Amino acid sequence: MDTRRLPPLTALRAFEAAARHLSFKHAAGELSLTPTAISHQVRQLEDALGVRLFVRGTRRVDLTPAGHELFPALRDGFDAMARAVQRVRPGSRQRAIVLSTTMAFASRWLLPRLARFAAAHPHIALHLHTSDAPVDLQGDVAQLAIRYGAGHHAGLLCAPLLPSRFAPVCAPGLGVHGPRDLARVPLIGFDWFRREAATPDWPLWFARAGCAPLPRQLQFADEVHAIQAAIAGQGVAMVNLALVADALDAGQLCQPFGPELPGHGFQLAWAQARDADPDIAVVRAWLLAEAAAENAPPAS
Repeated sequence: MDTRRLPPLTALRAFEAAARHLSFKHAAGELSLTPTAISHQVRQLEDALGVRLFVRGTRRVDLTPAGHELFPALRDGFDAMARAVQRVRPGSRQRAIVLSTTMAFASRWLLPRLARFAAAHPHIALHLHTSDAPVDLQGDVAQLAIRYGAGHHAGLLCAPLLPSRFAPVCAPGLGVHGPRDLARVPLIGFDWFRREAATPDWPLWFARAGCAPLPRQLQFADEVHAIQAAIAGQGVAMVNLALVADALDAGQLCQPFGPELPGHGFQLAWAQARDADPDIAVVRAWLLAEAAAENAPPAS
């Protein structure tokens, strides 16, 4: 049996891009295709595999369990191929730096800023590796990581990037103004990769707010989908305010009431052995500057 008998590479590439963006439109822009072409190639892949890879909604797509299983292997494979091609290309001066972080942080905070990095540092190709599980920064998977947590890891250096506060948010049109309104709308939650006694979720919020707890009607595997559901007006979500700052500023979401719950901050981490690497230092400095600009108080 030929273990390397694979579906067409174009279909695999279309699926990987669509899964990374959770959007056929954004995948089409990245691959210089039309959304219809992306949808067609994904459908070809689904037919070849005999499984559905996406749940197609009106405004977004979600991965099925089969899609979740396939995506990480393809993402890592395409990243490895891109790095190998870059290394053997003669005369190329651009260096690839891989930054690992969670899907929520990548899609909600990093992606809108990547064009600024590319314009300011054209000699560095910044590649994103998205995974909720921490990666080994001593190896070749990634040279930098942004993680939600306390930031103490053996053999790694860490710098605080962004603080975290969690609170209920929803679309303004939902008409939620006070805690009593929570009884008439769905509550949106998401699965935590690692839970602690002080995990800032709905049960803890109800305890801190002094309110009787209500059941969650919508539960997602990750925070990205919880945020998207809140923006779409499907309910009230308990999410990290750092990841919805742009949506709050744009009026897509509102924070109708408190209390806010403290969470761990986002930490920037790298291997101590790579501390003197000049290109990694450039990426670190850019990330810290972007975070500092977001945390700066508004001009009076």
